[in-house]
Amino acid sequence: MKINQIRNATIVVEYAGKKFLIDPMLAGKGAYPPFPHSPLQENNPLHNLPMSIEDIIKDIDAVIVTHLHEDHWDDTAKEVLPKEIKLFVQNEEDAEQTRNDGFLNVEIMTNETVFEGIQLIKTQGEHGRGEYVKLLGHVSGVVFKHQDEKTLYLAGDTVWYRGVQEEIDMHKPAVIIVNSGANQFVELESGPIIMDKEDVYEVHKAAPEATIICVHMEAVNHWGLSRETLKNFVKDKGFLPQVLIPADGEAYSI
Repeated sequence: MKINQIRNATIVVEYAGKKFLIDPMLAGKGAYPPFPHSPLQENNPLHNLPMSIEDIIKDIDAVIVTHLHEDHWDDTAKEVLPKEIKLFVQNEEDAEQTRNDGFLNVEIMTNETVFEGIQLIKTQGEHGRGEYVKLLGHVSGVVFKHQDEKTLYLAGDTVWYRGVQEEIDMHKPAVIIVNSGANQFVELESGPIIMDKEDVYEVHKAAPEATIICVHMEAVNHWGLSRETLKNFVKDKGFLPQVLIPADGEAYSI
């Protein structure tokens, strides 16, 4: 498989001969107001895309949107993606909204979804802890399986909790993509609403042989964990060989 970090949670996954665009936030730098109650009051996204939109969406076979927050499904993506493209979402509510956005080929992922011979399994997640789980709404991840590929688990916008442990125990992924920017609303004392460095360590302990790829970092104004800090933490804990922390535009073949 090939995994290309675009920016934030936006990645391109080439798997079993098909090309998936995940959680597209495609606007230029500063297109949207900052998220409120955040430590950095700058417009989002904080950086430009590392390549052109045309290059990002070229030859895409399907799009997977784990949930509809603006930093995963933005107005630019809605404008530039072909309306007939295959679009996978997590539930009926998101399906209705994306159909209202004009998309014609929307499918709700389940535990038994198959696309061009690739099994796509919707996974559970919790977007924060305590009251924020309900406040931030439903989120999902996805497991990719194919006889010719290693199993890939994309966890999505979730913190570490028993549900992530259950997905790892069930699917035994060889590659795990985690959203690990420790994003949070400081003024609301939300705590991290996606994984922080300690959560990444828990993922490693649950799957010590897996390659972990850390994305959703330093791209929107409520991020709380830098790539450098995470790298130093992982090195100190002794599992740096299992962790990849890509820069925007960086790609890996695994």
